[in-house]
Amino acid sequence: MPTVAELSGLYSNFMMGPRPGPDVCTQCFNFTEGFPRCYACTHGESWLDTVVPISYSVAREQLHHALAGYKRLDGEVARRLEVELAAVLWRYLAAHERCVARASGGERFELVTTVPSSDRARDERHPLRRVVGELCGPTRDRHERLLRRSAAAVPERAFSAEKFEPARPLEGHSVLLIDDTWTTGANAQSAAAALRRGGAGRIAAVVIGRHLNREWRHNDRRLRGLARPFDWSRCAVHSDPDA
Repeated sequence: MPTVAELSGLYSNFMMGPRPGPDVCTQCFNFTEGFPRCYACTHGESWLDTVVPISYSVAREQLHHALAGYKRLDGEVARRLEVELAAVLWRYLAAHERCVARASGGERFELVTTVPSSDRARDERHPLRRVVGELCGPTRDRHERLLRRSAAAVPERAFSAEKFEPARPLEGHSVLLIDDTWTTGANAQSAAAALRRGGAGRIAAVVIGRHLNREWRHNDRRLRGLARPFDWSRCAVHSDPDA
């Protein structure tokens, strides 16, 4: 049986690690044009202490296809993608969950949950819960379905503090919120707002892919400037100053 390193290693040649710096959004790591935050983060509500993408996910490229395919495909291909993406998440969190926790003001997360689907029917069978709750070693023992899609009439891609509802009181527990893709952040921020309403303490989001379009402005040049291959020892909020 392949190891976590072998399964995640398949992705190393096309994953691209976000890094803070000039012309990078300080919240979601989108590329900007001279601004500290991108348009979506500037104009949207923020309920998360920290957002950390593992990699950029470029439209119509390999990681994008994997993140779309594990939800849309069936059978053996979908199961293989679930296992591979779980390995990516596993390898990243084993090395960097403490970095994410420290960036949000703590040392670890007591609970782990996933961002629900905006579509109530899809949410009942969302494969991300299997990835996080069954396949990924660092999260499976802490995973709990803390959020559900509410009955509120909210467009799929819009932010609303009422889009999701907490499943139980959270009594100040810190929560690691996992999502597969961040585009505008509307769903993750809606999920964080519901967790706050349920009484959560610190909340950080780890997303596998931060969506980008290569053709937008200078994105192609910026992406080509990123280090290759993907460096598993570093992350967007790496807390080791000697690394």
